[in-house]
Amino acid sequence: MNENLSDYKGVLVFAEQRNGHIESVTYELLNKGRELADKRKTFVMAAILGNDLKDSAKNLIIRGADKVITADSEKLKDFIDTTYANVLSDLILKYKPEIVLAGSTNLGRSLLPRVAAKLKTGLTADCTELDIDPADGKLLQTRPAAGGSIMATIVTPNSRPQMSTVRHKVFKETTADESRKGEIEIFEVKESHIDVRTRYLGFKKDETQTVNLSDADVIVSGGRGLKQADNFKLVQSLADALNGAVGASRPVIDDGWMPFSHQVGQTGKTVSPKIYVALGISGAIQHIAGMKSSDVIVAVNRDENAPIFQIADYGIVGDLFEVVPLLLEKLKEIDK
Repeated sequence: MNENLSDYKGVLVFAEQRNGHIESVTYELLNKGRELADKRKTFVMAAILGNDLKDSAKNLIIRGADKVITADSEKLKDFIDTTYANVLSDLILKYKPEIVLAGSTNLGRSLLPRVAAKLKTGLTADCTELDIDPADGKLLQTRPAAGGSIMATIVTPNSRPQMSTVRHKVFKETTADESRKGEIEIFEVKESHIDVRTRYLGFKKDETQTVNLSDADVIVSGGRGLKQADNFKLVQSLADALNGAVGASRPVIDDGWMPFSHQVGQTGKTVSPKIYVALGISGAIQHIAGMKSSDVIVAVNRDENAPIFQIADYGIVGDLFEVVPLLLEKLKEIDK
């Protein structure tokens, strides 16, 4: 996009929804979007695609959007990446936002690269921080690089919009304000937007996780210290006792002990539970990047020099096969 960069104004948040439910990452982005917009002395827009979106649009205003743009059509009820990319690209061309933000979710990771390619602009994926350069007003997009050993700050100097996907739980959600007022505009969905080559068949939910990892208040994660896949039953038992979810480090996933949906870390999910229990996890920087914002971190490891203890609020140096059964017994006593 080689138009005058000054033609682009405002921050646009892609409001991800599934079955009419707005994903919480959207509210996190509205919060950050407001901060960025205030620094640029501009406004916040939200774009939502789907079907029967009237109530969702009002909710986005309550949560911080000054303007909500709805692309409402029966043909957008189910997510098809090429169709959504056609609609969102044309919507961006019409409204010309300076910044576009979306969640680094499965949907966001599929959609935003297609949109960026159509618009011939840059995209920084999996950002962990966003800011405005006070010198020239450019968006500073920070993300882990080189295997998590450095943090790279990326800018988009010559094209607009500046586009970023951001991991869930990196920013705090905006709070609801029932008194907020805003505009709702309808974006026309055309037949030319619909990819007739692709048909939605269905959605298969991950049945291995009884509690959503990203939204869990308690997460119990296991690492190579568990020695073999079958020992993850111990992790599951502790998670069940705490009404929590099961997580895992990347080496465990690579070894095939657990499905990828359980991975916590730079290349997995970013989580921020109230309690994070790390069992047999050494604490590689890639794993720490995905859970360091947890309110309370409890680590169990036989190696007293394990890096995980540097960020743990409570550390237990010991054999997890001895420690976890003791914890389970204590929890049973409490429940009696």
